[in-house]
Amino acid sequence: ILPNCFAPLIVQMTMMMGLAILMEASLSFLGLGIKPPTAAWGSMVYEGYKYLAMRPMLSIAPGLAIMLVVFAFNMVGDGLRDALDPRLRGTI
Repeated sequence: ILPNCFAPLIVQMTMMMGLAILMEASLSFLGLGIKPPTAAWGSMVYEGYKYLAMRPMLSIAPGLAIMLVVFAFNMVGDGLRDALDPRLRGTI
């Protein structure tokens, strides 16, 4: 039973990493996350939000980084699910 539990746990952990990044960025954007001396994507988006009309890239760059990293974690999780699911082995 125990060896069959590892594959779903690994997939779940990779999927939850994306959620954790989104939660941290959201809390940092609201000012409830990591404190200002430490860099956080959410606080970077918030700082750029103040200057959105003049310098939109200040918010777009960290927002794009959040999107790409979360998408990458989800794709890794989906690929691991496809690779480790015994029901999908041998199918195209």
